[in-house]
Amino acid sequence: MSGRISKEFIDELLVRVDIVDLIDSHVPLKKTGANYVARCPFHVEKSPSFSVNRNKQFFHCFGCGASGNAISFLMDFNHLDFVEAVEDLAAFAGLSVRREQATSLVDTSKKEDLSSLYQVLEQVAAFYVEQLRVTPKAIQYLKSRQVKGAIARDFLLGYAPDKWSVLSERFSQKLLIEAGLLVVKEDGQAYDRFRSRIIFPIRDKRSHIVGFGGRVLDDSLPKYLNSPETPVFHKGKEVYGLYELLAKNSKPQRIVIVEGYMDVIALAQYGIYYAVAALGTATSQAHIDLLFRFSSELVFCFDGDRAGREAAWRVMESAFSSLKEGRSCRIMILPTQHDPDSLVREEGVEGFVQRMQSAQALSEYFFDYVTNGLNLSEVEGRSQLISKARPYLERLPEGTFREMMFSRLQDLSGMASLSGADNKFIAQQVSLNKSHQQAFNRLSSVRVAIALLLQHPALAEVVEQKDIDWTGLEFRGIELFKSILGIILDKKSVNTAVLIEHYRDTPEEKIVTSLALLDVYMDEDKIETVFSDALDSLLKQARDASITRLEAKARSHGLDAQEQTALVNMLTMK
Repeated sequence: MSGRISKEFIDELLVRVDIVDLIDSHVPLKKTGANYVARCPFHVEKSPSFSVNRNKQFFHCFGCGASGNAISFLMDFNHLDFVEAVEDLAAFAGLSVRREQATSLVDTSKKEDLSSLYQVLEQVAAFYVEQLRVTPKAIQYLKSRQVKGAIARDFLLGYAPDKWSVLSERFSQKLLIEAGLLVVKEDGQAYDRFRSRIIFPIRDKRSHIVGFGGRVLDDSLPKYLNSPETPVFHKGKEVYGLYELLAKNSKPQRIVIVEGYMDVIALAQYGIYYAVAALGTATSQAHIDLLFRFSSELVFCFDGDRAGREAAWRVMESAFSSLKEGRSCRIMILPTQHDPDSLVREEGVEGFVQRMQSAQALSEYFFDYVTNGLNLSEVEGRSQLISKARPYLERLPEGTFREMMFSRLQDLSGMASLSGADNKFIAQQVSLNKSHQQAFNRLSSVRVAIALLLQHPALAEVVEQKDIDWTGLEFRGIELFKSILGIILDKKSVNTAVLIEHYRDTPEEKIVTSLALLDVYMDEDKIETVFSDALDSLLKQARDASITRLEAKARSHGLDAQEQTALVNMLTMK
C-alpha cells in the first residue's frame, strides 16, 4: 500500500471499532454503571480510576489525566506513532488500511526503498556479528571490558574488519551508500565507513536496524563513529538501547540516559537494563518526549567534569518544555574520574541505584544553577534571578508543576516584599490555572452546548431545524461550535471519537477533549431540550450584543445597507 491513510478510513475505523472491546483485550475492564473501569495502565494506582465510556468511545483516567480515543490508547499503551496505531487498530477490526492514491507511484517507490534499506542494514549487521566471532582481537577487547556473550548477543555486537571495501564486495553499493555505510570521495570512489571497530547496531522501537555506532579497539581518534543521517536514521529522534530496554521491560519504572554505547552495555552487564544513550549528539526535546512515552522518571547521568556539567544544563533546557504533572527528571553528576562503567564496577548495583534515587531533582538543580553567584539579600540579585529564571518557567506546560515552580521563584526572590510588574506577573502565573479551573467548573451555556454537541453529534439536527442565520452573530466559542457542527454535517457517520480525532495536534485539542469529557448530568430524554435551551440562550445573547453594537454604530457613524438589513432582521426575531 502507498500514500497517506485517508481521513475517511480513519473516521470509518473509529466508528466501527468499539473502544470497550479494544481496551478490554489489553486491560480487563469491569462494568460500573454506564462506564467500564480498571486500574490505569499508564500509572501505578491501588484503586481503579481508569474509565471507558462506550457512548463517547473515549477513555479517561481521573488519576493521571490520560485520555483519548481508540487510536490514542494504542499510541500510549503500545508506544506507537500515529500511523502505527492506525495500522494496528485496522488489524484489530479486520480491515485493510486504505490510503490516498494521488501520490501512489512516488510513495510506492519510497516504501520499496525503505524496505530495501532495512534489509541491507539487517544483512550488514549479521555480517558484522560473524566477523566478531572470527576476530580474536575484537573478542579479547570485549572480554577486557567484561562483556558477556549473552549481552553481546542481545545487543547484536559485531566487528567491522580493517578493510576498505569488504561491504561493497558483498552488498549493493547503491543501497550501502543510501544506508550511510559507504563514504563516497570526490572522485567517485567509495570505501567502508566502519573499519576496525566494535559495531553497535542501533534499533528503533519496532526492532528495525536503522544505523550503527562503531568504537575503536585502542585510544585512536575518533573513538566513536556513528552512521550519518539517512532516510531511516535520524540522530535527534533515536536513542541507543531503547529496543533492548523495552524487550526486557515495556514499562520501566525509570530510564537512565548515559553518554556512550559502552555505558549502556556495562550497566546491562550488571542487570541495569533500563539505560539508553544519545547518538553522538546532545539529548534533545524529541529524545526526552520519546523516553517519557515509556517511563515517567528520567535520570540523566553525566561525568563530573566541566563538559559533563555543561551538558547537564543543556539537557535541563531541553527538558523544560516536556515537564508536567506525573513526570520527573533527575540530574546525576558522577564523581570525578568516573563514568557509569567504572562506577558500577566499583560501587556495585546497589550503590549505583542509590545514587540514581538520590540524584538531584531537575527543579532543585535548576534553582541551584540560576541562583549560583547571586546575592539574594540584595534587590539587584533578586532581580537578576527573576530575569534568568522566568524565560524557562514560561516554557513549562500549564499545570501544578508550573505553579509550584513559580511559587518557588517567588519564595527565593522575596517578591512579596517588592513592588513592580514582576510581582504582579508571578502572582498571575501562580493563579492562572486556578482561574481556568474555576471557569471550567461553571457550566455556561456555551460549554453545555459544545459539550453536548460533541457527546451527541445527532443534536446537529436540532441546529438545522432552527435554520439559524449566523451573519453578525458573535459569542465566545462560536467558531468552535460552528467548526464542530460543520464536521458533523460534512461526514457520513460520526461519533465523539471521530470529532476528537479531527482536532488532534490543533490549538483546540485541549478544550475539545475537556468538553468531550465534561459530565452534564441529566436524564437521556432531556438532552435535546437542554441543548436546545442552551443554544437559544447563546443565540439570544449574540443577537442582543449585535443589536447593541449596530444601534451604537447607527447613532455615531451610520449603517450601510447590509448592516441595516441585519439590524431589522434581528429586531424582528427578538
